[in-house]
Amino acid sequence: MTEESPPMSDWREFGPDTLSPPLRAALVVFARHGYHGASIRMIAEEAGLSVPGLYHHYRSKQAILAAVVDTAMAEMLEHTGAAVEDAGSHPVARFENLVECLARFHMARRDQAFVASTEMRSMDPGVRAHHIAQRDSQQAMLEEAIRAGVDSGDFACEHPEDAARAISSLCVSISSWYRPDGPLTRDDVVARHLYFARGMVGAARAGGVADPSPSPS
Repeated sequence: MTEESPPMSDWREFGPDTLSPPLRAALVVFARHGYHGASIRMIAEEAGLSVPGLYHHYRSKQAILAAVVDTAMAEMLEHTGAAVEDAGSHPVARFENLVECLARFHMARRDQAFVASTEMRSMDPGVRAHHIAQRDSQQAMLEEAIRAGVDSGDFACEHPEDAARAISSLCVSISSWYRPDGPLTRDDVVARHLYFARGMVGAARAGGVADPSPSPS
């Protein structure tokens, strides 16, 4: 049984993940050893299952990787979709909600994001194509928000597609360095990435944006 997802009115909140015990065990092993360094036996032992017991749930290691990544991407898309809906028709609010949601996702789901990002090379063609389609959907959501901001005069961005790609990459990178016990709180990370993102889309030129906080001591 999996944990219920938080209400989508709470798109900023990421509670316990919804992974089944075998998938959670696989995530631990993939994050620790990489896909190619992991074995079915290692995943089974982490999950407290026999190898046949694990195969009862998933037919292969590739199927396990696909399920881990798909669960993470589906959750991200669900939350970012709710963030867009929460913003209403205002393009700046839509853009800022998206950036905040992406930043919070990559802090809350560090291992899932890390595995999804680093193990694309390990995915079979069909799994990779599905994953890329999910990423493209997320990218389009951000690009559309930037274009809407340009059209409204709130942003001065000549290359919305490139800006969306850069902002997405910036948020993805959070999973590789953020630590809950580090010098920055989650709100600090969100504030800084909003500052960076506004600069990338020309919000600083269009309306003026101040640096949100000093460097940590």
